[in-house]
Amino acid sequence: MIHSFKALLSTSFIALSLMAVQPTYARETMVAVAANFTAAAKEIADAFHTETGHSAILSFGSTGKLYTQIANGAPFSLFLAADQARPIKAEAEGLAVADTRFTYARGQIVLLSMDPDLVDAKGAILQTPDKFAKLAIANPKTAPYGAAAMETLANLKVPDAVLKSLVRGDSISQTHQFVISGNAHLGFVALSQVVDNKEGSQWIVPTDLYTPIKQDAILLKTGADDEAARSFLAFLKSDKAKAIIRKFGYGVD
Repeated sequence: MIHSFKALLSTSFIALSLMAVQPTYARETMVAVAANFTAAAKEIADAFHTETGHSAILSFGSTGKLYTQIANGAPFSLFLAADQARPIKAEAEGLAVADTRFTYARGQIVLLSMDPDLVDAKGAILQTPDKFAKLAIANPKTAPYGAAAMETLANLKVPDAVLKSLVRGDSISQTHQFVISGNAHLGFVALSQVVDNKEGSQWIVPTDLYTPIKQDAILLKTGADDEAARSFLAFLKSDKAKAIIRKFGYGVD
């Protein structure tokens, strides 16, 4: 009996010792991500899970629509926007944790067509609206990449007929789909969406034609005590994450 009791104590001690050295339980965090960052975010989330054991559950959409969801109580812990304005607004309106905002990527826009002969190296096609019927852009009211497209058209002083040819996608993802499906002859998309594209023709729009697209991330109030959210935000600043961001055609600070 005494031997059995000692054996039980020994077994319990070993079990408690093992529990003491076990790592923190892996957790999940909900992340709202701008549509342009879809491919990069998925690869970063995979690397994050491999390194930390935590999982980032990603939800994609236009920055404006994601912000509306956040303001209406959507349970996101992190917001990876396609601009700086909405994260700044989230902080000002008490939706985000102060002093957690930073620029995780700098984006660029590209004029893309599936026709290999349509888009030239200087974007001159935009001055000849008789050569195309539909030009796709993301909704400039909700998508910063759409706002950059409109700013580009204004600075290029394109003919009115070009503006009448516009078709708007809800997000940059839908805009890209319009172009690659042929529903629009050409369109402004994110460089990250075409960084490996070998088809069609494209023009990387000079950055002096639109306001720099600085994409900010911020910790939301709903994620203030979310260990996985804070861990993901820190991972986003790591050299490993920055290498992935660069691979998809973004600039990083």
